[in-house]
Amino acid sequence: MKTITSLLLAIVLVSVSGFAANAQGQMSSKSKAMDIVDLAASQDFLSTLVAAVKAGGLVETLKGKGPFTVFAPTNEAFAALPAGTLESLLKPENKDQLVQILTYHVVSGKVMSTDLKDGMTAKTVQGGDVRIGISKDGVKVNEAKVIKADVNASNGVVHVIDKVILPPAK
Repeated sequence: MKTITSLLLAIVLVSVSGFAANAQGQMSSKSKAMDIVDLAASQDFLSTLVAAVKAGGLVETLKGKGPFTVFAPTNEAFAALPAGTLESLLKPENKDQLVQILTYHVVSGKVMSTDLKDGMTAKTVQGGDVRIGISKDGVKVNEAKVIKADVNASNGVVHVIDKVILPPAK
């Protein structure tokens, strides 16, 4: 678990400052008509997340009625994981662990940035809580910085984050 945590944290640490402006321009125009999965699939910078959602068998769930709030790590966030971590998680024998991590990035309901308050927590679909931090530097979900907020989809909202967040060990 330590290796996976390290790998996921490493992905989050990748700088994506140029990405935020690019994501805003690309995602805002046609996203409302697409569900969360189609929205993510339409964005090259979220292709690793889409592959993980497919490997975890969560496509139909995230195409469902919702609404869902998804904290979507970028490809750079996944690439920052320790070497071999992502590949290991994508193996069929590790599907349960992958699902635990992915569902920790999802909250039931549609939570917009205007709904957030510093220090609040939100229960994830995985069952654990994420903590929201708001400062002059922006919004964080646990240790992941939100680099693009409030991307509407037909069944919820996506907030793009710069790190993969990990559920607490049970």
